[in-house]
Amino acid sequence: MLTALAIPSCAPLVGMLMFGNLLRESGVTDRLSKTAGGALINIVTIFLGLVVGATMQGDTFLSPQTLFILVLGAVAFAFSTAGGILFAKLINLFLPEGKRINPCIGAAGVSAVPMSARVVQKFVSEHTEGRVNPLMAAMGPNVAGVIGSAVAAGMFLALLR
Repeated sequence: MLTALAIPSCAPLVGMLMFGNLLRESGVTDRLSKTAGGALINIVTIFLGLVVGATMQGDTFLSPQTLFILVLGAVAFAFSTAGGILFAKLINLFLPEGKRINPCIGAAGVSAVPMSARVVQKFVSEHTEGRVNPLMAAMGPNVAGVIGSAVAAGMFLALLR
């Protein structure tokens, strides 16, 4: 609510995120939740890809600027992941021995990349032979990253209008 009041243009993005969580967590809309998380998201992704692909010209997309943006995105992803890990290590310097957090959790905060929490969970689970399952702890920073991206997108929409 505070985010929508502070930046009204991000309200639809945050609202859809919260609506998806409501469908999944309420427990009474199991069929809708499975449809929205499965078939519907695949159909929407295909149509979105077709519409964007059909309206874009090849010479516009395949340009040095586009490749530069893709490289910048990969660099930003790498810096975000490394920054999350390093910040978790920094926090651990000030936490008592029993309260320290796994630095891999910091890698899960990569904004707009929901799979990062699952990748962290798989990595940690494999390296601890299944003794540690940090998925729920990894989802916290991941959702915060998604909400942060929605707020940033709302800010950009407000500035570009």
